[in-house]
Amino acid sequence: QVQLVESGGGSTQSGGSLSLTCVASGVTYRYYLLAWFRQAPGKVREGVAAIDSRGITTYADSVKGRFTISQDNAKTTINLQMNGLVTEDTAMYYCAARQGHMSTSVLTRAWYNYWGQGAQVNVSQ
Repeated sequence: QVQLVESGGGSTQSGGSLSLTCVASGVTYRYYLLAWFRQAPGKVREGVAAIDSRGITTYADSVKGRFTISQDNAKTTINLQMNGLVTEDTAMYYCAARQGHMSTSVLTRAWYNYWGQGAQVNVSQ
């Protein structure tokens, strides 16, 4: 069974940087996707960035040029580097996983069947 544990995040001011890490265990799929989603109070959970087992990445338009998703050599850990943060980035960030390949659906919540517990990101003015 896949388990995902997030760490990092925290608080910063507008224009600052934060990072998130997701450690995955029990991932035995030949092809898989790991992604970051976020949810602010009163908002739906939205896809932020995704990476597949081949290293192909995709980003939501709102974070392109500011966020970078990456994975380690063993493909058991992914990182989200967040630069140029704005108050709109404030949310709980979740790591997600599913079997499959990169596609136009990888930032869709319903596609993922494994989720971490979340890590808070707060960006003040």
